[in-house]
Amino acid sequence: MARSDLLLELVRSGARGDHALFRKALEAIISEERTKQHHVLADRLAIHLANGQGGSMSGAVQSLRRGADAGDFLIEIFPNRSLGDLILSETVMEACQELVEEHHRADLLRSHNLEPRHRVLLVGPPGNGKTSLAEALAYELSVPLLVVRYDAVITSFLGETSTRLSKLFEYVRTQRCVLFLDEFDVLGKERGDIHETGEIKRVVSSLLLQVDALPSYVIVVTATNHPELLDRAVWRRFQIRLRLDGPTRAQAEEWFRRFERRFDQKLGYTPELLAKKLSGLSFSDMEQFALDIQRRYVLSIPKGDLKRIITERLAQWRHRVSVIQQSNTPAKESDDRTSTPDPSGSRSPR
Repeated sequence: MARSDLLLELVRSGARGDHALFRKALEAIISEERTKQHHVLADRLAIHLANGQGGSMSGAVQSLRRGADAGDFLIEIFPNRSLGDLILSETVMEACQELVEEHHRADLLRSHNLEPRHRVLLVGPPGNGKTSLAEALAYELSVPLLVVRYDAVITSFLGETSTRLSKLFEYVRTQRCVLFLDEFDVLGKERGDIHETGEIKRVVSSLLLQVDALPSYVIVVTATNHPELLDRAVWRRFQIRLRLDGPTRAQAEEWFRRFERRFDQKLGYTPELLAKKLSGLSFSDMEQFALDIQRRYVLSIPKGDLKRIITERLAQWRHRVSVIQQSNTPAKESDDRTSTPDPSGSRSPR
């Protein structure tokens, strides 16, 4: 049975002829029924909702309902990584835990006419956990992670991208989920850029309206490596804005401690020494380094010498680290001349 407050809101809005509120209440009921695995009822309600707008349930929504393989616009992921599995700064961890608590205790907030926050913007260089954090939030909230497929949404035909975005958001409004938009600067580009076409500017406007209309049980998480490209209006839409930088020395040491426990083998190097020798790597790079070690160790069984393998891998990766650092040097100089919009809409040095 749907929550009593939703049923009351549905009746009130219907009696007053408030179509917008009626739709919002019905979408919330559909979401709740999907959470309870009442898919038949949820689908019937969704069809009636679509019929009430003068059309049948769109083919895009039906294909999405069948799952990730048939989804035209989304990839559905069932998360298996928790916040505790990630190495995050104290500030980021605290913000995420607060968000999870707000959704677990949403009924209490609503009894005081408050809604949990549900719009998150993640900023930072690639390979440092933005996608993993979106997955962890979905895990903590026990909801699926829906990843937007830009290759299916963005098209060269005039107006078609906005139409597809509308269909996508129409679907996600009917279920509890974490909606993840990686490389958000692809869609949320600065509308003042003279090099962009009028079509892109219309897409940005449509996207912002769709994000504004999302109910609080849809947690939208966006990520970008290039915050300076985002439209200024994008920043104020997000209640939580977090920066995920590369690992500090202490975080790298903790990562290698966890890897040693997970691998269940003595590495022959202390986590402190490995973190020092591989300074400058992202979390993703360290994961690849660890996988590199595991592959060579498995292939050398039964005579595998783990310390020797790591020594050889370090020699190879030391060269890779120097290449990464050299490639980052021009970007850093460029960053000093670049300004990034802050949440208030003003410009501040990065």
